[in-house]
Amino acid sequence: MGAVIAMGRAAPSAATVRPPETAAAKPAASTAGVAVPKPGPLQVKAAGAWAEAREERTRGLVVLAGDDAAGIVRGYAALFHLVDLAGDRIAPGAFAASLAKRGAAGIRMLWQHEPGRPIGVWTAVAEDARGLKVEGRLALGTRGGREAFQLIAAGAVDGLSIGFRTQRAAKETGAARRRLVEIDLWEISVVTFPMQEGARVFSLGGELPLALRLRAGAERIAAGR
Repeated sequence: MGAVIAMGRAAPSAATVRPPETAAAKPAASTAGVAVPKPGPLQVKAAGAWAEAREERTRGLVVLAGDDAAGIVRGYAALFHLVDLAGDRIAPGAFAASLAKRGAAGIRMLWQHEPGRPIGVWTAVAEDARGLKVEGRLALGTRGGREAFQLIAAGAVDGLSIGFRTQRAAKETGAARRRLVEIDLWEISVVTFPMQEGARVFSLGGELPLALRLRAGAERIAAGR
């Protein structure tokens, strides 16, 4: 395709993001007063809903047991029908063509939308009645994968955000600026501040194996932390 995804569509800090009912159709401002860029031909966004995020957090992060579960992450990368902070609403079926073309193996798992920081692989990406449900495995043999695992386990990071190209969209009135009808999905990132609160990891596999915990400790000591 020859194009490079434009990064940086994750939301500003949580302290500055207003609920969708007051800011659904326009991006929030950062603490420095810089507005979040409007979406262009290539976009990165998270999708979800404040109410559903509160529901997930009430239940808490589900920890999967067993050695084979270590590093597995599950969550929703997008939710249908809900207006995000950029004023977009994703229609059911929007990902179908892209998923048929690429499959889960062709969609990258990145850290904070940085192309040079893959942290694992997505093993299942599919639409259901709620949205885009995903499952993947963090690459625990890599430093980036271990750090992502530890941050998710600590509750420090749990956002999900999609990198995509809009193929077809329809104008809307009211809270939504447009309805995304077809999306070419390139990557799904683990992020600190998703564009909307509902795009979250809801389960994580087990603990780091002992050998990897020792390696992570050695890396911290070598880095002087």
